[in-house]
Amino acid sequence: MIDLYYWPTPNGKKISILLEELGVPYQTQWVDMSKGEQFKAEFLIISPNNRIPAIVDHAPADGGAPVSIFESGAILLYLAQKYGRFYSNDLRQQQEINQWLFWQMGGLGPMAGQAHHFRHYAPEQVPYGIERYTNECNRLYGVLNHRLADREFIAGDYSIADMASWPWVLLYQRQGQDLAQFPHLKHWLDTIQARTAAAKGERLGDERRTSIINKESRKVLFNQTAR
Repeated sequence: MIDLYYWPTPNGKKISILLEELGVPYQTQWVDMSKGEQFKAEFLIISPNNRIPAIVDHAPADGGAPVSIFESGAILLYLAQKYGRFYSNDLRQQQEINQWLFWQMGGLGPMAGQAHHFRHYAPEQVPYGIERYTNECNRLYGVLNHRLADREFIAGDYSIADMASWPWVLLYQRQGQDLAQFPHLKHWLDTIQARTAAAKGERLGDERRTSIINKESRKVLFNQTAR
């Protein structure tokens, strides 16, 4: 059994999508970030960066003690390699998947997250910040659209590279993007949306999330320091 420490964010949904695609049993452990549950001592043992998602695998392949993992990219790699699906045994294909997985982790996710923040959550409008991150999202969408011009999925077959990027691109409107500029990207979005397991994983917990950001939730979500 796998415990999934989760809240319905794009990073969290990467893992629920993969688990649904794998069809393996898992239990959802809800971590409401707006209430500061990510700072609980028992969660920090599993995820010292106080972020979701994280997992605990109670039946690792080596038969040993439970394995806990934080960081969505590391979790995707672990699960795909454990179950031998949505990755590859071929050296060169692995690198295709790895490159695009890390592209999402280091580029698309952080830049889209900043676009969300400056466009929707910042306490005051910062035109430079809005323009900077909206434009960078546009550039990254262009990179992905070009990649998908001659293939159905990012790294050949459907893989964790697609699952990493898809939940973020689904929020294109919040990032100020017009999909009419990116026809190959739109086709890719629709193709994955048609997958029953992916759609189910993407919807997990949506009823629990609120778009209301108040003074108290802002304290725990933004502008944290080491202290």
